[in-house]
Amino acid sequence: MRTLTLDRILQSQGFGSRKYCRDLISAGEVTIDGSIADDYRVAYVGPGLRFSLFDEEWLYREHVYIALNKPANFECSRKPSHHPGVLTLMPEQFTWRDVQPVGRLDLDTTGLLLMSDDGPFIHAQSSPKRHVPKLYRATTDTPVTPGLVAQLLAGVQLHDEPLPLAARSCQMVDANQIDIVLEQGKYHQVKRMLAAAGNHCVALQRTAIGALTLASLELDEGQWCYLEPEHLALLSAVTATASSASHGPG
Repeated sequence: MRTLTLDRILQSQGFGSRKYCRDLISAGEVTIDGSIADDYRVAYVGPGLRFSLFDEEWLYREHVYIALNKPANFECSRKPSHHPGVLTLMPEQFTWRDVQPVGRLDLDTTGLLLMSDDGPFIHAQSSPKRHVPKLYRATTDTPVTPGLVAQLLAGVQLHDEPLPLAARSCQMVDANQIDIVLEQGKYHQVKRMLAAAGNHCVALQRTAIGALTLASLELDEGQWCYLEPEHLALLSAVTATASSASHGPG
């Protein structure tokens, strides 16, 4: 199994430049198995390695997969323009290791946002060709009617789309809320579909991506967590099924 010197391990985990990581190690800031590791030239097997830095324990991760319960008024961008970016809600080393949002949620949209530094994962989850279903809870300006639900299921015409867009599923939650599942991932799609159907979206929360639900992660707004293998399995199973369906047999 491939090994890395300790300075490269710290650098790969987003703790700064290689020189800075060497300085941290030489200063005795890193411990492994309860002992100070102050020689940056010593090599370790990365996967499974646990180390402490600044009295906080870390697990080596070749890539990070993160779920964030995004609050309103945060931009899904590494270079936000007018509001704080979502990366400000997380440790600074995620910025160093080039973590980025998987797709985007609007400034005022809250809920489940995936983030990673794994390019193929980001592509698999965000590509419109994969048809990954996403569940949203939308609060409407005027009461929901059976006719509104029927329109969204049948498909509504948006002014810049060649064909009508339909919800994969849609159901009424209460007088002014619906749960709607979309696969296309178009710009402002839920809001524009509701407007085209004669209503107006006043609040929007993404509550699930594929089989991964925000409720199962138990995150308050602004909180984040690592996605572990069991979470990734929920995403990859849905992605594989959707991809197979989109390509059809043969």
